[in-house]
Amino acid sequence: MFSRDRKWFLVIGIICTMIMASISAWQPQTANAASPSASKVDAVLVVDVSNSMNTSDPGKIGNEAMKMFIDMLSTQNDKVGIVAYTDVVQREKALLNISSEADKQELKTFIDGLNRGAYTDTSVGVKEAIRILQDGKTAGHAPMIVMLADGNNDFNKTAGRTESQSAQDMAQAVAEAKKSGVPIYTIGLNADGKLNKNKLADIAQQTGGKSFITSSADDLPNILSEIFASNLKLKVVPLQSITANGDYQDVTVTVPNDSVLEANISIMSSKPVDARLIDPSGNTKSIPSSDVLLSKSKSYSLIKLLKPVAGDWKLQVKGVQQDKIDINLVFNYDLELKLDALPAKSYKKGDTVQIRSYLASNNQPYQDQELYANMNAVLKVKDLDTGATNEVPLANAGDAFTGSYKVPDEHDYELTVRAEEKSFYRETQPVTISAKAGVASGTNTGTTQPTTSAEKSKLLPLILLGVGLLVLLVAAYFIWKAVKKANRGFVGQIVLEIRDENTGEKTYPQYKRLNTFRGKFTLHQLLQLAPEFAGTDKVVFTPANQDRIVVRSTPEITIEKSGRAVDTSNGLELKNGDRLTIPLASVDKTILLEFISVNS
Repeated sequence: MFSRDRKWFLVIGIICTMIMASISAWQPQTANAASPSASKVDAVLVVDVSNSMNTSDPGKIGNEAMKMFIDMLSTQNDKVGIVAYTDVVQREKALLNISSEADKQELKTFIDGLNRGAYTDTSVGVKEAIRILQDGKTAGHAPMIVMLADGNNDFNKTAGRTESQSAQDMAQAVAEAKKSGVPIYTIGLNADGKLNKNKLADIAQQTGGKSFITSSADDLPNILSEIFASNLKLKVVPLQSITANGDYQDVTVTVPNDSVLEANISIMSSKPVDARLIDPSGNTKSIPSSDVLLSKSKSYSLIKLLKPVAGDWKLQVKGVQQDKIDINLVFNYDLELKLDALPAKSYKKGDTVQIRSYLASNNQPYQDQELYANMNAVLKVKDLDTGATNEVPLANAGDAFTGSYKVPDEHDYELTVRAEEKSFYRETQPVTISAKAGVASGTNTGTTQPTTSAEKSKLLPLILLGVGLLVLLVAAYFIWKAVKKANRGFVGQIVLEIRDENTGEKTYPQYKRLNTFRGKFTLHQLLQLAPEFAGTDKVVFTPANQDRIVVRSTPEITIEKSGRAVDTSNGLELKNGDRLTIPLASVDKTILLEFISVNS
């Protein structure tokens, strides 16, 4: 809790921040201020585990796809979460920071433990994936969702859920993903030919992702490689497909330069495959070893080279005679493309804008003439008034890309540099300039124009704005103080299981994150407002101090803790790990509830 003085410091701090933001918006901007790293990802894998997948995906291709995607990720600081859904979230895993092969194995073991259940509501999986990303996203990471489903819904008629309601929820989820810059990649699993491909394609198209269809694990390397590459601005480097002859066959793997962080070599075969690896100096590398990782599944093998030396590596592959073996390669680079800040944001028609762009690693200029030698770059210009676009080739200076652009009209323009070679590409953050009449013109001499007295006079309204904001914020403080209690947030999650007292069977644990609730929520809300559990709307949760929650209920609802009924009419405080049992005699079911105060 804030003390009284600290609350006022917060208000004053907000005012100062807003005033400084207004003034800084008036100053020249740096083109790279918001340039994110493109080498790390925050990914959520979403898979339909309803019974319909027994025919759409009898071989559990979806599970294999998720495991292969995890194997392709870096072992350093990529983050992955998982959502398994039917018409509710069956099981989920919040974003896990990958720092070792053991972390990857934990995720793959989680996937192997997924079971299937009744009914399907595709919107449930997408909504939960977006929430997981919002809860655990990391600044600078590239967010993404990979969804594996047949796209069809199958509602529980007793729950009252309709296709229209699901479509509305899906539209809201897709809009949120689009707003947050989260592409959704869909893999349509189509073993029985009943795929709703238009629905999956629309989700991908609206969010800037891609849509794929497969009924065979044979397609996984190409699909997963393209998804992985697309989100990290990489390119899939196709290696040869071979027909096994029972002996080792040579495949050349060319590592183009020393800036490669990892080389992912995926080998797909329906039968067992042996592989050997020889580095560019002719030495045999053990598979696996400290800098060569090996991941295997029933449908693929993936060899990951960590910081491989540049040059031609020799991969020797031996398979069962006449077996077709497909091999793909995806590199991962720790590189950004930066654009030198332009001297001004406003120009006149006919002015020349000088452009200089360069590669950077860890925010430092990356100087590797061999890498630059294989790259081409263009300045992409979009006329924001007409929508027309064109590209201006840039010169390769060996350590940067340089050129100029002559402003053709009194319009607004968006400038972006794109540089690429055969295995990856990078783009700078877009920069907007204006050449419209009446806008003060900048210079292209490489220096910023001094501030004029007329421009300085703009400070007065900014200061007056700040004073006005001060008055408004003081009033807002008292309003905020009055409604704070009603809008207090929660931490942690509640794990729910439902036991059928007639059969003794329990549902899979459902992990319900609480940070989306404010002030209070009911158990009925956690149970997706299912009509059969309508009585649970009398069980109310409110936040408490020290990351705890308080549960209250009316006398007709029995709540047990440690096997004994407890009185919750005045509130029962729950701390981390506390468990409750709530028998519902009217439907012969019992709700098992555990409060976890720290998200994991």
